[in-house]
Amino acid sequence: MTGDDVALKPKTVTNPKPERPRLYKVLLINDDFTPREFVTMVLKAVFRMSEETGYRVMMTAHKFGSAVVVVCTRDIAETKAKEATDLGKEAGFPLMFTTEPEE
Repeated sequence: MTGDDVALKPKTVTNPKPERPRLYKVLLINDDFTPREFVTMVLKAVFRMSEETGYRVMMTAHKFGSAVVVVCTRDIAETKAKEATDLGKEAGFPLMFTTEPEE
């Protein structure tokens, strides 16, 4: 054998791990015009909350100006926020839900 022999190493296979999708918060913004009962009804209908949980989220927004309703992927968050805001508009209320990235 000559000194030109090359030692072959097996190729290492790397499987990249897919990153988890970034999560987004849906926020309920307080206003002084939308009735509390209507906000609770929207939270129950769109976000599948119980009466008690919906009331607590609504009161948190009432006291602090906004409240986190749910944390989920971007497309779901934007869809739910738009659906809930549209229910308020259809009823003639300035009810507003927004989304923002979770930190």
